[in-house]
Amino acid sequence: MRRARIRNALVRLLTGATVGALAGLAVAQTAPTATAATGSAVTVAGRGEFKDMKFTVSQTTRLTSQAVSVSWSGGAPTTFAGSQFDTGFVQIMQCWGDDDGTVPANPGPSRTQCQFGASPTTNRGGWPGNGQDDTRQIFYSADPTNYGQDDRYGATNPNAPGEVPFKSVDGTTITRNTQNNPLFNYNTTNEVDFARTSADGTGQEYFEVQTANEAPHLGCGVPVTTDGVTRPRSCWLVIVPQGSLDLDGKPYADRSHVNAGSPVSSTNWKNRVAVKLDFNSVGTNCALGSDERPTTGSELAADAMTSWQAKLCTEGKVYSYTEYGEPNTRARLVSDGSSGLAFTTRRLGADPGTSAPPDPTTYAPVALSGAVIGFTIERRPRSTAPQSVQRLAGTKVESIKLNPRLLAKLLTESYRNSTWGSVLDSGVAKGYGWAKDNPAGLASDPEFISLNPEFADLSVAETPATDTDLMTSLGHTDTARALWQWIVADKDARQFLAGVPDADGMRINPYYSTNADLNPSGAAFDPSNTDEYPKNDPWCTVPPGSGAPDDDKQCMTDFHPYVDDMHAGALHTRRADTLWKSSWDPLATPPAYKSVGPQTVGSRFVITVTDVASAARYGLQTAELENSAGTFVAPTAASLTAAAATAAGSGVAEITPANATAKGAYPLAQLVYAAVRPGKVTKADRQDYAALLRFAAAAGQASGSDPGKLPLGYAPLSRKLRAQTVKAADALIHYTGPSPADHGSADGGGTDTSGGGATGSTGDTGGAGAVGGTGPAGGAGSSASPSPSASFDGGRALETTAAGNTPADPANPLRYAVPVGAALGAVAGAGAPFAGGRRLSVASVTAAARRLSVASVTAAARRLRVRRGWSRSSPRP
Repeated sequence: MRRARIRNALVRLLTGATVGALAGLAVAQTAPTATAATGSAVTVAGRGEFKDMKFTVSQTTRLTSQAVSVSWSGGAPTTFAGSQFDTGFVQIMQCWGDDDGTVPANPGPSRTQCQFGASPTTNRGGWPGNGQDDTRQIFYSADPTNYGQDDRYGATNPNAPGEVPFKSVDGTTITRNTQNNPLFNYNTTNEVDFARTSADGTGQEYFEVQTANEAPHLGCGVPVTTDGVTRPRSCWLVIVPQGSLDLDGKPYADRSHVNAGSPVSSTNWKNRVAVKLDFNSVGTNCALGSDERPTTGSELAADAMTSWQAKLCTEGKVYSYTEYGEPNTRARLVSDGSSGLAFTTRRLGADPGTSAPPDPTTYAPVALSGAVIGFTIERRPRSTAPQSVQRLAGTKVESIKLNPRLLAKLLTESYRNSTWGSVLDSGVAKGYGWAKDNPAGLASDPEFISLNPEFADLSVAETPATDTDLMTSLGHTDTARALWQWIVADKDARQFLAGVPDADGMRINPYYSTNADLNPSGAAFDPSNTDEYPKNDPWCTVPPGSGAPDDDKQCMTDFHPYVDDMHAGALHTRRADTLWKSSWDPLATPPAYKSVGPQTVGSRFVITVTDVASAARYGLQTAELENSAGTFVAPTAASLTAAAATAAGSGVAEITPANATAKGAYPLAQLVYAAVRPGKVTKADRQDYAALLRFAAAAGQASGSDPGKLPLGYAPLSRKLRAQTVKAADALIHYTGPSPADHGSADGGGTDTSGGGATGSTGDTGGAGAVGGTGPAGGAGSSASPSPSASFDGGRALETTAAGNTPADPANPLRYAVPVGAALGAVAGAGAPFAGGRRLSVASVTAAARRLSVASVTAAARRLRVRRGWSRSSPRP
């Protein structure tokens, strides 16, 4: 028995170290925090047929990889020819280059330099485009007896379809088959093919701005030098309204089909509206030769930390940042205190089976944020819906209400269509009788409809790609733990998990039952000790109607793929892409399942678990969640602060959903602490970490968009918590115990030096200058100028982003990647992440191996991202 335990432990250590090493090899570039629009909104008027329209872009400066709002008024309502957009809609794209001089009153780029035309080339059934208006093709009938020709491209041959070429910033030019070009496709483009104008002439769309990381062919944000001055390259947001006049300037003569043409045709391009976009720098901004101080841990601190370092690096303070799950971060800090400063929401030794180190640990509160259920949902009325609902077709749902039991249903894959194909007209698969009478998805669940009555009139295609599950991240996190704690704190949710049907008869997926007698695995699921989003159900099948061969089955991780982290979940939710490869391609080599790309405009439905900052960055709507007081609360600065006031515990006060009983408290709020073992780091380390803490407690708590400010998605800490942080910084400065410089190790009494055992927040969010800030980091009164931020995420990244790399060491991010990855992996292995805390059996290893594809290994490796300097990395294919 003992030999078996040792063998299992060695297997876990070796497996974790191997995966960690792979993750180290995949560490990526660096990137910045989100920035909020503050005074950079721009409004531009239309012209010609659209002279009464006004278009507003919410943010045009200090841009990174994020979403901006594009809104308009004064337009004609959108009309349709069948299911296809016909007149009165808006198209949006991002372009590079200088003003082409064609519209002196509204400077803008050449149409050849705009990212547009990557709509689906196959399976266009149901897609609301006609084959030209969402492409770069410019050959179409204007009048039944007259062809509208482009003034340049294709004009020499009126019987052949011309295309407007695409020219990349590096000179690469694509002249043919532009829909299948190698630079961007329907999975990576940010173009908005169809944006609806409502009956009152207004409309709104969220547009994903891309930097050179996500769209290297546009080059936005890359430093360029002109006349000896270096600035980040600006780009353009271009809006093309589609109206009621055809390409020859006359009203449509043939109303039997859609006549709207490509927005980059010469006729439509004359109506384009351009807005200049200024970006944070994509490059290196930190001072040469500066010592780097490592920080690691909670994703909840990522946006705040990278914003702060954007300011600090101008003063020679460079901090690396590695995003890593909090449980494994704590394990690493316990085993190796010399790893530096770690971000956590709980104290060391709080995890089952662990204990705090014997020497002192300094804790300092640095950020107040939390988890949210973010979503992109558009109204698709039923045919029987009243006219008042029909008029809202295609518009976004701004808010929904969710209680713990509804989240339990989603996380336990309990909706009928979550286990896709287990219930068909022809019958029910063995062992899945429990699913037969369950609602197909969230939108048809009577409990959900009772909280959100408008969904009774909406139609949702309830498949694995819509409302049958949540998009969640892989790995162990305190956010996942908090979400499960919120669920188990609710009596109705606990009973549902135990096997008690809800009032409408919906039953739990037995593989998640907390009742061992119901659970087919023979063991009870234990959500109270779960800090991940397990996919316990072993269901595998060939997706119905896919045409795939019998031996090419998909399983639950195929139907509901994990994302790398919460930030990625927010990005893919904004894109309305759940990553499910749902289409079988028999012509591929070898034949394989492929992605069909984002969901169709007008009927999008994607929900995810993400953090408040990422949701704000990409303009996601967020759910109101029911707290312990029975109130549905949205994640606002006020509700986060109200929750912080309920935090309890000595030194490291935790916000727990069960104790967040204040009426206005948001139940998934979390306080993030910086933890340092002072006896394990050098005096120079302690001084620099103290500088970071003092900055975080002062200028770093002032909300704003500039580098160094507190980004959207965070609530400023109270005076009491900031005072605790300053006291912790003082403790680091004045630490006199053993240190590596003296004896190579430290020992002590297992105490903490957190500055006074704060048990909560006073609720005061007064000015950031209320507490100190006198250390070398400067403070609210620092005279250092902000450094440009960088960007990250969402696609092919060719350049290292902003800031963290010391230019003299371009391979800097990889310096520690493999050894640190292996070490972290070994710790993770010891914690049995692959076994979920259960005994590691040969059967479970074999099953895991069957599911471990090259893609999944790559995705797992990408999860470990070394953030150098003040930037946050995330190259994603």
